[in-house]
Amino acid sequence: MLRIESLSITLGEFSVRDVSLEIHSDEYFIILGPTGAGKTILLETIAGIHVPHNGRIFLDGEEITAREPRERNIGMVYQDYMLFPHLTVEENIAFGLHRKKISRDELQDRVQEMYGLMEIGHLAKRYPVTLSGGELQRVALARALVLRPAILLLDEPMSALDSRTRERMRRELLRIRRVTGTTIVQITHHFDDVFALADRIAIMREGTMVQAGETSDVFLHPADTFVAEFLGISNIIRGQSQSEGNTVRITPARGPAFAAASPVTGDVVATLHAEDVILSKAPFDSSARNCLPGTVTEIVSSGGTVQVILDAGFPLTALLTRESCRDLDLKQGSGVYATFKATAVHVMPVNDSG
Repeated sequence: MLRIESLSITLGEFSVRDVSLEIHSDEYFIILGPTGAGKTILLETIAGIHVPHNGRIFLDGEEITAREPRERNIGMVYQDYMLFPHLTVEENIAFGLHRKKISRDELQDRVQEMYGLMEIGHLAKRYPVTLSGGELQRVALARALVLRPAILLLDEPMSALDSRTRERMRRELLRIRRVTGTTIVQITHHFDDVFALADRIAIMREGTMVQAGETSDVFLHPADTFVAEFLGISNIIRGQSQSEGNTVRITPARGPAFAAASPVTGDVVATLHAEDVILSKAPFDSSARNCLPGTVTEIVSSGGTVQVILDAGFPLTALLTRESCRDLDLKQGSGVYATFKATAVHVMPVNDSG
């Protein structure tokens, strides 16, 4: 549905350089990246707020690079919602329709449709200053969706919401997408949004697109160490990789070697998700190729899970439930065995690891 080819633009200190991307019809696509990566500039350029210095943008096969924003059939919602404070909820929703000069009957029908979709009819005569964060977001979404955009762009739309409201709004966004069939592109810093909403994701860094793909594939196979660190992968291990039958044997700078299901040899970086590491008091029978002895150096609790950090010759982190940690009677100084499969280890050449 949306195709971006070699897009470049610089605005003050922020820039986007040579970005190419394809977003499919009826897809929920999320763009991630640190502050200053160029995410908002990219969204605003897609919406037509900025004209790129180089590159082209296509929507449904038609080039829209030079079109005015109102001619693009693209809606956008900012994190501060940008509702008109002097207009009621009803007037805010109808504002774009008035500019399109549609008939009064159709305008009323579309506004009523948004009342039903967003469940905000009871707010019609109220002003933005009287609304909660969740209500503001619903009105902002209604104002964008009433124009029936082909694509809806969301710039950190839930950043100001508390966790409970945020969870409810995720469900709302999934429902809106299902009911309307609108393609959605969202910027976020919250990984909970990614796991709950995204079909595919892209990672940006310093104005460039580092990696894009299906959510699970990007998390399991980061393109480089920047992506691995940004995604919060706990175990990032540098070493030497040598072929050993159908697998490779990775030897860190210090500590024991371990097996990985990869063809990559030489200087490498290996990544391993903490939830793929199983801890036990003694070795146990398993198909897993790797079982390393270690000593607990730190235990970090977070909600219902516990991060257990080991010295296995190199730092190694496992993610356990509180119950599992209690059953193993783990504490600082405890001796344990860390077991993980060779297929759980992702291996990257150092030259490509960022």
